[in-house]
Formats: sequence, C-alpha cells, structure tokens
Amino acid sequence: MTYLIGEALVGKGQEVAHVDLLVGEKEGPVGTAFAQGLTNLSAGHTPLLGVIRPNLPPKPHVLVVPKVTIKNMEEANKIFGPAQAAVAKAIADAVEEGMIPKDKLDSWVIIASVFIHPEAKDYRKIYHYNYSATKLALSRAMSNYPPLEKILYDKDRAVHPVAGLKVPRLWRPPYLQIALDNPSMEQAIRVIKELPKSDRIILEAGTPLIKRYGVSAVSKLREVAPDIFIIADLKTLDTAQVEVDIAYEETADAVVVSGLASKESIDRFIYEARRLGIYSIVDMMEVPDPVEKLGELKTLPDVVILHRAIDVEATGEKPRWHLIKEIKEKVVKENKMLFAVAGGITPETAPEALAAGADILIVGRYITQSKDIERATREFIEVFVREVPKEPGDVDLFRYHVE
Repeated sequence: MTYLIGEALVGKGQEVAHVDLLVGEKEGPVGTAFAQGLTNLSAGHTPLLGVIRPNLPPKPHVLVVPKVTIKNMEEANKIFGPAQAAVAKAIADAVEEGMIPKDKLDSWVIIASVFIHPEAKDYRKIYHYNYSATKLALSRAMSNYPPLEKILYDKDRAVHPVAGLKVPRLWRPPYLQIALDNPSMEQAIRVIKELPKSDRIILEAGTPLIKRYGVSAVSKLREVAPDIFIIADLKTLDTAQVEVDIAYEETADAVVVSGLASKESIDRFIYEARRLGIYSIVDMMEVPDPVEKLGELKTLPDVVILHRAIDVEATGEKPRWHLIKEIKEKVVKENKMLFAVAGGITPETAPEALAAGADILIVGRYITQSKDIERATREFIEVFVREVPKEPGDVDLFRYHVE
C-alpha cells in the first residue's frame, strides 16, 4: 500500500462537514507529508495533531489540516475544539470497531483536511458532522470506495450540492423532447413556463427558431429554463466543428447534425462535441440507409434520431421505428447510444415507440399548439409511468450523516 484516499460530505447548514483524508505508512509519502505539515506551518492553515482530549491522541496519529483560512481566535476555536476532537474520536472508534487494523497503529499516519465554515455556530453540530464525516471517509478509504461500477452509474446522475447549478445529462430514459419549432421566441418562452416540472422533459431549440434568432436562441431559452437539457437543432451539413463550437458557446447541452452530411463532416461533428463534453445527435431524416451510415463512422454519436418529416406525415409514410432493433444488433452492440423518434407522435402511439426501443420521444405541435400545454405534456409523462419500470433511488443522495 502506498496510501489510501477517503472523502465524505456530511450534514447541512453552516455546520456542514467535508473531510478529505489520506491513510498511509510513516515510511511512505503520507508520512513525509505528515512530518512536513507539522513542521512547515502556514498562516491561517496551521495543521495540528488531532487529540481526543488534551494529552490523548488516537492511533494512528492524525494531522488535522484546516481547509478554510482561519482569521481569528473564534474560528481557531472551532478547529482546535469540536472539529479536532471529532476527527480524533472517529479514528479511535474506527480502531475499536476493526475498521483500522490494530497491527498498523504505530506504522500508519492519517492526514485529515477539514472544512469548517467561518459562520458555523453550533459546536455540537460541528462535532457531530465532523465525527460522522471522518468515520465515513475512513470507511471509504479502507474499502477503496467508490467502485468503478458506481462511478460509471452515478456520474451523469450526480448533482453537486454546493455547485449552485444542475448540469442535466441523459442518464435515465425515456425522455420527452419538446420541439420548440415555432419561430417565435415569445411563444417558446410561454410554452416553457407552462410545462409541468419533470426530470423527463428536455427542450429542443428547433431549426426555425434558430434560423430566426441565431444560435443565441439557446441562451435565451436557458434564461427561462436554467436546469433543463437543451438541444440546438442545427441540422449541420458542413463546417461541423465551427457549428458545434457556436452552439457550445451558447450553452447547448447537445447539437444535431444531419445524417445527410458527409461522413467526414459527421465524424468531425462528433469529435468536437465529445471534446467539449456535449452530446452529439445525428438526425437520419431522409437518409436511405441509417444502418449503413452509422457503420461508416469512426465514432458513434450519443443519440440517433429516426425522423419522419412534418411535410411527409400527411402521405401516410410509416415511421422507421423497426430500425432501432436492427441498428442495435448490427452497429451499436456494447455502446450506450440512445434512440430518439420524431414525426407526429401522440400519447396513443407513444407506447408503441417505447416498445420499439425509443429512449426519447420528440413531440412538437401536439404540445406547443395545445390550448392546455401542461395537460398535453402530462399525457406523455403518464405513458412513461405506465410503460417504464421504476428505477430504485440511490440512498446516498438523501442521507445527511450516515453511510
């Protein structure tokens, strides 16, 4: 073992505790950092040996390092009092409970970096939360938490409590994509304001809207819907990287390229979107053989749209939902690519689309031209509730101070 790493955020309010810690051998890098931290002091971040009470340190010894600059004795007392005692007591209890091997008490040391808010007032809560955070961080360090499976599962579901914003990702299909195709910003904003609250709803800045207002339409929609996933339906045919960059600068979460574009353009489009961390979507409207087109690409997009154009709906042409299964079998295989379907979808046809493998239902006029936008939207959400098994929640997202 070189060293182990643990982290935990526990509690709420100004007394919230966040502990980062390193566990390692005295003879290794953690031991070196421990000795340097104890001998090279810095103003406002003075490390101190953790003690359960004066003259009683735990074993392994712990170095408590304040994360926030200490500016006065009132702030220092919170570190030298409840925070220090909580960290030390948590380590002693972890030894008693068998979490830390007793044969390592004299060869290991621990460094615990502790966050104490300058406006924290309640000493009991400071102690309580920092004790729990230290125990949880130790438990995680000793078990090499988190496993890769949890990281991959949660990375797009996670919402950081201090970040102050939500960055939506498409991690839990199905979704209802509302196409704001009417070239009126006032109409688009009215639709957004009348939508019900749901994590299943994503928005599309439609091509007509973008043609009238430019890609800045995305930023205008973002002002009204800051936490909703927004797609810029560019239907790019050329200058792929440039158009992705423009949409990215306007805060688009995803961009759409036409499947009729050249293989080279689509490859560059997908590359640039991936480089910038936004979703690439290929619209297969009027593409004769979507399976062949996808098979030519260097990298698969995040989403493929099987799109029946508005102008051909009246001809009775059937949607190509059956291609979802074929694409999965011949092209996708292990990839997590999502499938969206568009073209006159209603609550009555939605179950059939979901059964065919659709992850995203793109709906425009049925909702945006409805006299009751909220009711029309809920009709689709109710279909999702009926047709899609409920996924269990992750208890980590709801707890304050226990693992």
